[in-house]
Amino acid sequence: MEFASSIPAARPAAQGPARVSRPASRSAMPSVTDPRAAQVRRYEGGQLVWRVQCGDMINRERCVTVLVQDNEVVLVGPPGETARLTAGQLGQLRAALNEAAKLTER
Repeated sequence: MEFASSIPAARPAAQGPARVSRPASRSAMPSVTDPRAAQVRRYEGGQLVWRVQCGDMINRERCVTVLVQDNEVVLVGPPGETARLTAGQLGQLRAALNEAAKLTER
């Protein structure tokens, strides 16, 4: 059985110094941000994503990913796993989902 990643892969970088791709303006960022979501927010391959650390049923470290794609919020859990979140991690996930939802309303 083969698993495919549901998150678009970053394009190969051209030769030369490594660059981080970011939007030209900050308009992509929600105007009201929750500090809990700020801890997990980052750009990956030019895409804004939130990665919330969690555990699985046997306490291995995993993460839940939130991103916006085609004006829809995409929630990606650990592949084939259950996500176990503490109260703090749940607050981070809630804040990330809230920010992502605000981005889709624009």
